[in-house]
Amino acid sequence: MNALTSLLGTEHPLIQAPMAGVQGAALAVAVSNAGALGSLPCAMLAPDSLEHELTALAAGTKQPYNVNFFCHTPPEPDEAREAAWRFWLAPFYEQAGLDIDAVPTGPGRVPFSRAAADLLERFRPKVVSFHFGLPDIDLLERVKSWGGVVLSSATTVEEARWLEAFGVDAIIAQGVEAGGHRGMFLSDDITEQMGTFALLPQVAAAVSLPVIAAGGIADANGVAAAMALGASGVQVGTAYLCCPEATTSAVHRAALQSDAAHHTALTRVFTGRPARGIVNKVMRELGPMNPAAPHFPLATAAMAPLRAHWEARGSGDFSPLWSGQNASGCREVPAAELTRELVRGFSSGPAAH
Repeated sequence: MNALTSLLGTEHPLIQAPMAGVQGAALAVAVSNAGALGSLPCAMLAPDSLEHELTALAAGTKQPYNVNFFCHTPPEPDEAREAAWRFWLAPFYEQAGLDIDAVPTGPGRVPFSRAAADLLERFRPKVVSFHFGLPDIDLLERVKSWGGVVLSSATTVEEARWLEAFGVDAIIAQGVEAGGHRGMFLSDDITEQMGTFALLPQVAAAVSLPVIAAGGIADANGVAAAMALGASGVQVGTAYLCCPEATTSAVHRAALQSDAAHHTALTRVFTGRPARGIVNKVMRELGPMNPAAPHFPLATAAMAPLRAHWEARGSGDFSPLWSGQNASGCREVPAAELTRELVRGFSSGPAAH
């Protein structure tokens, strides 16, 4: 028992990272029932789907669980930028025999809203976490009104201080090794991003809240190292991607278990915002941080048909193969078994922080 387990109501200070597009309630249920904190990514769920997943969570576990939302500001459509992006993608569409003019525009991911808060209030999840900062204060107060614990990601010391000032209960220190989207929100300067074991002790020294280490932690040794550097707990994502409870696609699973997983990069080409994934054809040929990509999340729409076309043919060349820099712990084992292996790291680290 430490400050984080007391706050979360869990047996272990371990959080399964919410991973949009590769999991639903099943993974979160398995992790929560194993004594850690399972997480449900909600940013890509329509209201009906969100209600379905929340119902499955509530039915599947009596233990605390986390629901995660994005807090980005939706961009204004920019016809010139969209046209430039489609110009870059046109050769790939031609090669696949697809009509680029038939591609609809659409957001793909939505920020936390009053409608989502209304739905959540029926379920009253123990933990609500946010990416890209925090929602408006009235929405944050709604979460706190039912006793919800609020977490959010910081990628710099400045972001950690900001989150503490605006009322979070614990901070996820997201190192640049982490897979998926960077949680950065005060700056878009990628050179400010630090590795987990550089960021973690600096955040722990700068704030008085529990700090959760995330990024590059794939086994019990990584857990112990994070705790030794001042973490109150850890968040692990990539290691869970090959668990049977995850919905990770066949091409994504194959990439994670191949030598390709040794080479990841931050890229904007799939969504318009920096996110870490396994380097593939479209990242190499467009350049992973291609500035033509529309602002998050508008880049998604024109990439989706290419992804669907090639995945149907067994290729991940146009897929966002999200992965952290350390995929060594990603194995086809039940999520509960993986959770038990990870929590062994707490017994070899400091007892509490």
